[in-house]
Amino acid sequence: MITDWHTLNREPSLPGLYLRAATRRKITGTTLPDSGLRCWVDVDPQRLAAYRNVCGYADNGLLPPTYPHILAFALQMQLLTAKDFPFPLLGLIHLSNRLRVLRPMGAVNRVRVSVQVQNLQPHAKGATFDLVTTLGDQLGSLWEAESRMLCRGVKLEGEPLEQVLDSTLPLSEVAHWKAPSDIGRRYARVSGDYNPIHLSAASARLFGFPSAIAHGLWLKARTLAALVDHLPAASLEIMVQFKKPVRLPSEVTLLASAAGSSGDLRLISAGELEHMTGHWRPLA
Repeated sequence: MITDWHTLNREPSLPGLYLRAATRRKITGTTLPDSGLRCWVDVDPQRLAAYRNVCGYADNGLLPPTYPHILAFALQMQLLTAKDFPFPLLGLIHLSNRLRVLRPMGAVNRVRVSVQVQNLQPHAKGATFDLVTTLGDQLGSLWEAESRMLCRGVKLEGEPLEQVLDSTLPLSEVAHWKAPSDIGRRYARVSGDYNPIHLSAASARLFGFPSAIAHGLWLKARTLAALVDHLPAASLEIMVQFKKPVRLPSEVTLLASAAGSSGDLRLISAGELEHMTGHWRPLA
């Protein structure tokens, strides 16, 4: 597919995009748009510091490997609420996330963010697509990621392809932390992601959840912050699948194992309830 790229002069404004998302509740088609969005974005040091604080990252002079998601969020929102995007944004389910750090992200002050959607596939509960995001500077590509999203109720022809991540290394406890009742609101303030299912029990119940649940990308960020001593600064791929939601408040345990430059991870809570599985690998 050839992408029809549109370059924006500035980051989109989130309030208007949230209003657009709130008023779109119907599936309008089964074809993804071939358009993509690009924009140069400045790294705000205060927002970066607040993000590190919420996610547990130390300031090592590098952008955290999950921070490009924050830089791209407004652009992603504009893409997913555009008239030619066929699925309602509210109700999309984040199934998995794969990111690749191509070069060390130090002294990064201004980046070009690109977002597009592709790879529409049938799923047992609807259809999935990949939200693809890339980050670059004047020297070229720095970082790239695919977030696999599920839209329930979409009917596509074909057999669903299931993606399974199995741990192959022995795992042991690496970290244990609390996910407090307000972490959804705290993460929303630094990320811009004010999805109601994360903010409070009252707002989550409007969408069928008995309590607020933690953001999947906060769980991934908090996990990578705990694994910082195991992860190289670049030439790295990190893949996770999101399992059962983490209801707030909760306590979770991170299990991990490293073998050279590779490792597996698993995030669980009481009763061996599995919330996230994944691995990290060197780039070929």
